[in-house]
Amino acid sequence: MVKRGPYGKGIERRERILEAALHTIAERGFLATSVAELAEAVGLSQSGLLHYFGSKEELFVAVLRKRDELTVAAVPEPTPELLVQIIRRNTQVPGLIELFTHMQAAAADPRHPAHEYMRTHYELGTAGFAELIRGMQRAGTVPANVDPEVMATAFMALSDGLQSRWLIDPSLDMAFHLHQFWTQYTGMPFPSA
Repeated sequence: MVKRGPYGKGIERRERILEAALHTIAERGFLATSVAELAEAVGLSQSGLLHYFGSKEELFVAVLRKRDELTVAAVPEPTPELLVQIIRRNTQVPGLIELFTHMQAAAADPRHPAHEYMRTHYELGTAGFAELIRGMQRAGTVPANVDPEVMATAFMALSDGLQSRWLIDPSLDMAFHLHQFWTQYTGMPFPSA
């Protein structure tokens, strides 16, 4: 339940801003979306909108965190196929892929707000995927000689790289490449959902 009062109203307003930003960026694209448009969409001035985030960069990092939160909430139990489905679903919101790609590049600067987000994103994602692979090894569906951390790191890097390349060439079949990588790396067919 959301708190009421000044603090609760601030949380509600921040959520409205994030929802509007997610929708607008997904629909129009990251590069075609301005802070002024987002502010107008929620009835605020630009400075009023940025008051809730501190800076434009922090706003965009918050949008990525919100996207991650919604994605995790929609995934009951991760599987390799579910991860591929998420990537397929991302093709319906290319603006969010644009945003992720831009923030990923900006994160190379340790002073940028995206730096900590990306570091945490990759640590948690790699750890979760490695645990998934260990579980599949226990079930006998992934060979024991596959290093879960190496596989998880490579699969995530390939996923991100394919999405960046897909922005340049939307005919790229990302799922095909992920399936092929899995099969060639593990020697096992790609698991179905």
